[in-house]
Amino acid sequence: MRLPDWFVYAGVLGVLAVVAVSAREDVYTPPAPPMPEEVEGALLGPITPFDDTVMVNAPDIPFQPSAGTAFSIAGVGRWVTARHVVEGCRRPAIVVGGGRAVAADVRLAPRADVAVLITEGGPPALPLLNAPRLRIGQRAFHPGFPQGRPGEVTSRLLARETFRRRGRGAPEEPVLAWAEIARTDGLKGTLSGLSGAPALDAEGRVVGVTIAEVPRRGRIYTTAPDAFLPAVRGIQRADEPTLGETVTADNYGRVADTLRRDLRVAQVVCLSA
Repeated sequence: MRLPDWFVYAGVLGVLAVVAVSAREDVYTPPAPPMPEEVEGALLGPITPFDDTVMVNAPDIPFQPSAGTAFSIAGVGRWVTARHVVEGCRRPAIVVGGGRAVAADVRLAPRADVAVLITEGGPPALPLLNAPRLRIGQRAFHPGFPQGRPGEVTSRLLARETFRRRGRGAPEEPVLAWAEIARTDGLKGTLSGLSGAPALDAEGRVVGVTIAEVPRRGRIYTTAPDAFLPAVRGIQRADEPTLGETVTADNYGRVADTLRRDLRVAQVVCLSA
């Protein structure tokens, strides 16, 4: 039996319609979502005698005036920086802008690369992470003054290590090793001047103090909570008004600018005698 022409045409049109719809669906199919950001790994373990040791040269030479970074941990005028930034400096000061600097007294931590600076009053404090549960792979943000200019770096946590300095007779110190993953556009070379900067977690809380870098390995070192927290214990009260802000890979430059503008992160210098 021969099918009517109209029936054949209808069948052909139906097939063409299905093909056309399929082609249109292919064209408008949304692209696959981007790969998720690297997830955080296992919790960082406690200090052990088997932690890797990193050696840093610190020969016994006369003190050289230097500049670094400091951050507020109490609004009454308490700041933290790296001990090696101000160790041996007779007149450390916090730069407050407009060519002005405020003189600071110094208290050096005996067992950590940490120094507390004391001024008459100061800006709101950054919150401290008092009960850290750090994870391998988590981010840190380091706002400060690398090379004496405003700048910032972001990194990922690699491991716990032991820090040993040559020449100063300082005891070994537990540190955290971070891999640098991004920095301020145009910032090239050394991160000198970033020493003393806070290492902030994603909630804007201080997990440690930036104390060293190994450029050839792309490593940044910060104090470990085991050394940092005892060095500042009792300075930031439980009822201390603090200002923290969520920090991400997209906004850390803006957050860093805000911290510097509000002097919660400031440059520390050694004034000439």
